[in-house]
Amino acid sequence: MAYPQRTAEVYEIFEEFDNAKTRADRLSVLKKYGHVDAFKDILRGTFDSTLEFVLPAGTPPFTLNKEQSVPASLLKKHKQFGYFVKGAKSDDIPAFKREQKYIHMLESIHPKDVPLVLGMVSKKLPVKSLTKKLVMEA
Repeated sequence: MAYPQRTAEVYEIFEEFDNAKTRADRLSVLKKYGHVDAFKDILRGTFDSTLEFVLPAGTPPFTLNKEQSVPASLLKKHKQFGYFVKGAKSDDIPAFKREQKYIHMLESIHPKDVPLVLGMVSKKLPVKSLTKKLVMEA
């Protein structure tokens, strides 16, 4: 019996992008994982100027999770991004609840995904050679 192939975690996709040597290889990685919703959401949250995050600037106080005991995956938790964007689900909840949800999400995902989420919110991903132009081309 063949098992379905595991979907790469979001941080693994960005690591593969980082390890790509040429522009064509980077473009290939973007196209290869274009179907992964969490990956697309990180890219859109970073590069779409119409999306405005309604979270306080900077890094919130939270406890980074251990790699061995990650209770959730960003592949599923990305659905909560709507609570952090102006005009989406965020309008329905008070600011303190929204910030609690954000901190809880950061504490529950893999520690290598955390800089990606923080970078998305600040609109500056910690990934070399990733530009809006390249993402639009893919």
